[in-house]
Amino acid sequence: MDQKQIGHFLKTLRKENGMTQEQLAERLNVASRTVSRWENAKTMPDFDVLIELAKLYDVSVDELLNGARNAEHQNSENMNAIRSIAEYTGKEKERLLKNQHFFAWIGVLSWIVFLGLKLAGLDGTGWTEKIASFAAGMAFAMSIVALIYTGKYLRIIQDYKHRMVSQKK
Repeated sequence: MDQKQIGHFLKTLRKENGMTQEQLAERLNVASRTVSRWENAKTMPDFDVLIELAKLYDVSVDELLNGARNAEHQNSENMNAIRSIAEYTGKEKERLLKNQHFFAWIGVLSWIVFLGLKLAGLDGTGWTEKIASFAAGMAFAMSIVALIYTGKYLRIIQDYKHRMVSQKK
């Protein structure tokens, strides 16, 4: 899989279809910067986006991944496997975002409690000092947990995609 060749092929297909990066980005509900990164071989589209691109450009996903047109179209078994991968990664991303939001809200609420006690001058004595310290610690901890959690699951998703693409070759 030659990422530069894929990027060039994506750019060629977009231009053949008379679209700008902005128009394609709007159609796929991604940022135009994302389209630019695909075409400059900085990143690859997610599998669910690859399927949409294949439909849009009337090519197979295999052709997109090879970065060139070929006479054969994918058989339905390969397409079903790719749809399964896209569905899996979509669900994993959704779950990841849901959990990340949970951690973020706990962190935000903890910071609000800490700042409220700090601004009220109640963070220096008695039980309110303990609450303020706990809230500050919780906010910091949730930031770290969110980063670790996100990194771990993004690696799992990437590894799964790479395994599935490697099996296809």
